[in-house]
Amino acid sequence: MVPHLVTALTGPISELEQRILESVPAVERWFRLEWMEHTPPFYSSVDVRNAGYKVAPVDTNLFPGGWNNLSPEMLPLAVQAAMAAIEKICPEARNLLLIPENHTRNNFYLANVVQLRRIFQAAGLNVRIGSINPEITEDTLVRLPGGEELLLEPVIRSKYRLGLKNFDPCTILLNNDLSAGTPGILEDIHEQFLLPPLHAGWSVRRKSHHFKAYEEVAKRFGKMLGIDPWLINPVFGHAGNVSFAQGQGIEALQETVHTVLGKIRRKYKEYGIAEKPFVAIKADNGTYGMGVMMVQDAAELASINRRTKNKMSVIKDGQQLSDLLIQEGVPTIETIQGATAEPVVYMMDRYVVGGFYRTHASKGADENLNAPGATFLPLAFEPEHILDAQGHPTEPLPNRFYMYGVIGRLAMLAASYELEQTNPEAEVY
Repeated sequence: MVPHLVTALTGPISELEQRILESVPAVERWFRLEWMEHTPPFYSSVDVRNAGYKVAPVDTNLFPGGWNNLSPEMLPLAVQAAMAAIEKICPEARNLLLIPENHTRNNFYLANVVQLRRIFQAAGLNVRIGSINPEITEDTLVRLPGGEELLLEPVIRSKYRLGLKNFDPCTILLNNDLSAGTPGILEDIHEQFLLPPLHAGWSVRRKSHHFKAYEEVAKRFGKMLGIDPWLINPVFGHAGNVSFAQGQGIEALQETVHTVLGKIRRKYKEYGIAEKPFVAIKADNGTYGMGVMMVQDAAELASINRRTKNKMSVIKDGQQLSDLLIQEGVPTIETIQGATAEPVVYMMDRYVVGGFYRTHASKGADENLNAPGATFLPLAFEPEHILDAQGHPTEPLPNRFYMYGVIGRLAMLAASYELEQTNPEAEVY
C-alpha cells in the first residue's frame, strides 16, 4: 500500500484522482499480479507532475539519491522494505558494501549516503562505504555539517569479488548511476549480489526505452481502470545524433518536436484544454536535471543562444550529449509557500516508502524544477484522528498521496520491464 502523507493538494479531487481512489482494491490486486511476473528494481525514485487534467511520471531514477530528504518518520517504512528486499535476494546476508558516487565534496549527497547506511544498519546489516573514486587511495574520514561522519574506504578487487580490508560482503549496493560508463572494477562479479545490476546504469539505460515500457504499462493499467492512458502517460519521441554546438541533427529534432506537439494538441482539443502545449527536450541518459530545455514551437530550435547550446552539449561527468528524449511537458498545479512544487516518490523493492516535494521559487509551472536553487520539503504523515469543533472524530481524509504512489509504482514496473529487456544474461528465444 501507500503511506497516507499530507500533500499540497487542497482543492477538489479531480476526476482522475477520484477514479483511482475508488478503485483501490482493483489497483492493488493488479500490482500484486504484476509483481508475481516481474522483479521490481531494488530501489527507485520517480518525479511526478500533476497538471490537474493528467498526472504522469517525468523521470525515473534507479540509483536514487536524496534519501536524506525523507522525514525521520518514514525511516521505519524504508527499513521494513529494505529487510524484505534483502531477504528475497540473500536471506543470509550479513555484510553490505555501499558504493556511492565519486563526488565526495557534495555534503548534500553524502547526507544521503549516511541515511542509506542508517536504513540498512537498522535492517540488521553491517554496512561499510567503499569508494571506487581513483582519488580515494586510503581510508578517508568525511565530517558532515550536521556532525555525522562517513568513512570512505578504497574498494579492493579480488578475482570475482569486491570488498574492503577485513570486510567481505555478500551484497553490494550501488548508489552510483554509472553515467561515466561502467568501471572495470565492477565487471565480472560472479560470487556476490550487485544491486542494482550494471545494466541499470546510464552507460546502458535510455529514458526513451523506459518511457516506451511505461507506455505499455499505462495502456494495460488504463484498460483495467477504464481510463484513457494519456491521462497518466506523457507523449514522447526520440532524436539521435544531435549536436547543438555543431548544428547537427537539428532538422530531424525539429520534426520530432513538431510531431510530439501535434499529438499533444489533439489531446488538448479532445479534453478542452486551453493551455499552450510544450515539450521538454532532455538528455536520453543521465540525471541531475542536466541537458534539459523547454520548447513550445519547433521553430525555436533554429535560433537558440550560445548559453543554451552549451547547456545542451554536455551532461554529468562531462559526457557529450547526442541522444535526446522529446517528452510532453506536464505543467504542475502544485505550489508550496508561493514556490512551484512537484512530488518525488521513493520506493524500495515494490513498496512506496515515502516522498518529498521538490520546490523552486523562481521557476514556473511549465519549467524544470530539478535545477540550481531547488529546495526539498519532507512530507508529513496525515494525523490519524482529527476532531471537529465539538471534539468528535471527523471522517478520515482521502489519501491524496495515494495517486502519486500509484504513478510511482507504474514507473517502477516499467523499469522492471526495461531491465528485463536489457539484461545481458536473459535467455533469447
